[in-house]
Amino acid sequence: MAKENNSSTPKKPRFSSWWIYGVIIALILGFQFLGSSSFSSTKKTTTSELQEYLRNGDIAKILIIRNAGQAKVFLTNEALQKSVHKDVSEKPLIPSTGVLPQYILDYGDLQNFENEIKNIKKDNNLDTIVDFDTENNVLGDLLLSLLPFALIIGIWIYLMRRMSGGAGGGAGGQIFNIGKSKAKLFDEKTDTRTSFKDVAGLEGAKEEVQEIVEFLKNPDKYTSLGGKIPKGALLVGPPGTGKTLLAKAVAGEAKVPFFSLSGSDFVEMFVGVGASRVRDLFKQAKDKSPAIIFIDEIDAIGRARGKNNFTGSNDERENTLNQLLTEMDGFGTNTNVIVLAATNRADVLDKALMRAGRFDRQIYVDLPDIRERKEIFEVHLRPIKTSETLDLDFLAKQTPGFSGADIANVCNEAALIAARKEKKAVNKQDFLDAVDRIVGGLEKKNKIITQGEKETIAYHEAGHATVSWMLEHAAPLVKVTIVPRGQSLGAAWYLPEERLIVRPDQMLDEMCATMGGRAAEKVMFNKISTGALSDLEKVTKQARAMVTIYGLNEELGNITYYDSSGQNEYGFSKPYSEDTAQKIDKEISKIIEEQYQRAITLLDKNKDKLTSLAERLLEKEVIFKDDLEKIFGKRPFEKDIQEAEAVVTAASEEGKDEDK
Repeated sequence: MAKENNSSTPKKPRFSSWWIYGVIIALILGFQFLGSSSFSSTKKTTTSELQEYLRNGDIAKILIIRNAGQAKVFLTNEALQKSVHKDVSEKPLIPSTGVLPQYILDYGDLQNFENEIKNIKKDNNLDTIVDFDTENNVLGDLLLSLLPFALIIGIWIYLMRRMSGGAGGGAGGQIFNIGKSKAKLFDEKTDTRTSFKDVAGLEGAKEEVQEIVEFLKNPDKYTSLGGKIPKGALLVGPPGTGKTLLAKAVAGEAKVPFFSLSGSDFVEMFVGVGASRVRDLFKQAKDKSPAIIFIDEIDAIGRARGKNNFTGSNDERENTLNQLLTEMDGFGTNTNVIVLAATNRADVLDKALMRAGRFDRQIYVDLPDIRERKEIFEVHLRPIKTSETLDLDFLAKQTPGFSGADIANVCNEAALIAARKEKKAVNKQDFLDAVDRIVGGLEKKNKIITQGEKETIAYHEAGHATVSWMLEHAAPLVKVTIVPRGQSLGAAWYLPEERLIVRPDQMLDEMCATMGGRAAEKVMFNKISTGALSDLEKVTKQARAMVTIYGLNEELGNITYYDSSGQNEYGFSKPYSEDTAQKIDKEISKIIEEQYQRAITLLDKNKDKLTSLAERLLEKEVIFKDDLEKIFGKRPFEKDIQEAEAVVTAASEEGKDEDK
């Protein structure tokens, strides 16, 4: 009943400062109109007409306004009856309490005007009264005196609103509330409908945050055994893996007040505003406890203190961080407020922020594996009309390394491609085209390429395909194309095996397959080109990682120069000597050249098959795995991926049974 009464009650109009400005402008215009001659019967006249009226004895009084240079003329009652003065004898539209003149004129030189009136009065023996007066425009003078102050105040109000986010920016948008929190309070009934059912994959992360929700719903279950509710949880992972989506699901499931804001919302140009907003945020959360605070992109304020602080430019950010540390775990901290935060740069966060008692749990949200990708496809394909034959397992295999956001983009892109082709449903080929579009870029079939360049591209891509087919640990080929796409003139698509541990022979095989393109150019034309830039960049990174990060080089031994804490980027010196730097450069070059020569040897032995593959590529422009099997036969190192997936699935099911 209360809701009905509220809904039926008419809402009062909200007060706006623009109303005041409108009233002031209306008053000014009103005074102008009221003071103008358009609302009175007073007419302007000339000096010659005035002299004529004076000679005829029509004028009773002339009032000379010295400071305005004007004269007001008042007629006699007899003169008002004459037809000459018919226009000025009518009553004004708006009645006036004072006596209004019938005529008004600008007299010019006062001495001449006064002498002429005296002469006419003397010649015609008139008793016309001539009087002098001064007029003060009180309203005009007042406006002129107040205008500078009003202008300064108006500019100040405008600047304050712009700096604090505008009038519609919530509590922080008002002039004197700039230190208030900008956090948005979510209402589970109206603001968000996301639940854990909408979050596919992320099994471990979901379990962690579900337990936090359970803490708030049923705290006695845990506190009865002596446990304490965690103070906070930090979601860490690559971009697009679903950290913010998990937080939305928590907001939808928790049924408690949920405050959401970004780390940049604390940052302001005024000193002390960030810390003030942190205090206000936690005060609001404590007033509504139990509650959850979600800070997205917390690295905006949580970056380690003292790093790269040569100018003192980040003192305000450090003050904000200090206040956040105090609020999360300090004297008088309320344990009924849980802080969730998300970042993809956990290595730059301050150690004091990461310790237990503040963020008790660090939940790593990793890129989805093949099984989780299938679940994510199922979620994003719900609103899309797909063909009945669509194989989700195949789509999951075709998208290795894709995040949840990437998969959502693939589904949307496939639907757009199908609509462009005027199809009734989205099929398998549309999804493959969408993956190609996202990974490689837009097709550029109209790009001008000479026949010689086209042959070079064909042999280059055929070299990649041939070498990868001949090596045991190279990724199996899906398709090869010489159609320009994005910035590349040709491309080869592979289906990499998802490994948790990579061995040196696997890395070397991948490097050899990558160098197969340049090796094919060398074998067929005895020339090399600039087309292998991306290949060289890839193998150089791999070789450098083998030598400097993973300790897979015999010459340097079991040593790594990788710093997981991120301190190296703030240092001025390398973590190794100049002699070691020369060794590193030498070993990187040695690894790459060995794999290049290995690729040349493989292609020399299979030159006829390489030529056949390149000719077919020139003919069709796009070839698939079946075309390679016709030329090379079955791949000798084909692995049973389905069997490996079955083992992984069985292991995960076993783990779930044990938990039950």
